[in-house]
Amino acid sequence: MTRCPGYPLPTAARVDLVVVGVGYVGLPLAEAACAAGLAVVGHDTSKAVVDGLNRGVPHIPDVRPDQLDSMRRNGFTATTDPAAISRADTVVICVPTGLRADGHPDLSAVRAAAGAVADHLRPGTLVVLESTSFPGTTDEVVRPILERGGLVAGEDFPLAYSPERIDPGNHHYGVRNTPKIVSGHTPLCAKHCATFYARFVDTVVTARGTREAEMAKLLENTYRYVNIALVNEIAMLCDHLDMDVWDVLRCAATKPFGFHPFTPGPGVGGHCIPVDPRYLLDKAHRTGARLNVVEAAQRVDHAMPAYVASRAVRLLADHGRPVAGARVLLLGVTYKANVPDTRESAALRIAARLTGLGASVAHHDPRAGEVPELGPPVADLDEALRASDLTVLLIPHADYDLSHVTRTARLLLDVTGRITAPEVTRL
Repeated sequence: MTRCPGYPLPTAARVDLVVVGVGYVGLPLAEAACAAGLAVVGHDTSKAVVDGLNRGVPHIPDVRPDQLDSMRRNGFTATTDPAAISRADTVVICVPTGLRADGHPDLSAVRAAAGAVADHLRPGTLVVLESTSFPGTTDEVVRPILERGGLVAGEDFPLAYSPERIDPGNHHYGVRNTPKIVSGHTPLCAKHCATFYARFVDTVVTARGTREAEMAKLLENTYRYVNIALVNEIAMLCDHLDMDVWDVLRCAATKPFGFHPFTPGPGVGGHCIPVDPRYLLDKAHRTGARLNVVEAAQRVDHAMPAYVASRAVRLLADHGRPVAGARVLLLGVTYKANVPDTRESAALRIAARLTGLGASVAHHDPRAGEVPELGPPVADLDEALRASDLTVLLIPHADYDLSHVTRTARLLLDVTGRITAPEVTRL
């Protein structure tokens, strides 16, 4: 990389990139960089993850075994030793940002990662934060930690923020062809960041500053959160008015301008969409501002699992079956289709709600495997479909033959809108 004037060139053997946190964000980033010819090391605190990667076993679906094999042939290694950071021309922090038990932002992983980088930071190393957080995190949280050893951001090393835009399970948009927002603590830091990502990303977009880039990421996901809440509320209203929400959405989506289609569902899950708006709300509240639309969306989206459970109860009652003692089968318990991730999955809350009402709840998911909160999945799907008083299709994995599910289930509630058979009740 082109270094800032006055940055001394390190004398030790270097690598192009050390990725701190090689999970859903970090490993695809490492793969894209390796594919472009960069020398990459992955650092993670999980020994199981590191050992698996070094054996050629990826732990996320968006990096295939053959891609990991190619990475390893190109020199990729993983390590739990943070000393690897001292060899890096660039360090990118890709650790998760979740919520504490009280619902407030949890930056413990970011602080720990920044501390590890600070302990091994050398002059001239570009440090980039990719983890999603509230505006001000790079400058107010990460920078002081990195500078505790005496090096100064913008003078001794470039500091930047570039929000991750990974969409698990998306086979069309990946790291290379998704435009990359970059920013810097100083304009020169931003130039260093742009130069780095341009090595393996097609389009680089420079934000005015790190706070603008951090806010852009939160806006992207909050936009989805609010629009999902809108169609969820429309779905509930259509049910109240005895209307077909799926036909409403089909018709509205034909407008070629001014409308972007979203679909209702069992609730908002995953590691981003239900979490990132909370970071925005927390920042707003701490500064005395209000985000009324986001707060309203939060109430709607949070209520959807209970609403889906109530639809299941009503459908059972319509067929003469009380929910107490009813056998209910949930199909698809991940947070979205064709991924194995169950973080913040609405299915967990739906299952808990129905169980609390006395139902016997079983589940099947070809992607998730065993989910501790739900117990073992059913072993024989056909047998479970025939034995259940009600089957609820929550997530339409490509593995499911929906025609076969329709023919086999005794009573079916389709939350996804994918099944149009007259005997099936849709959300």
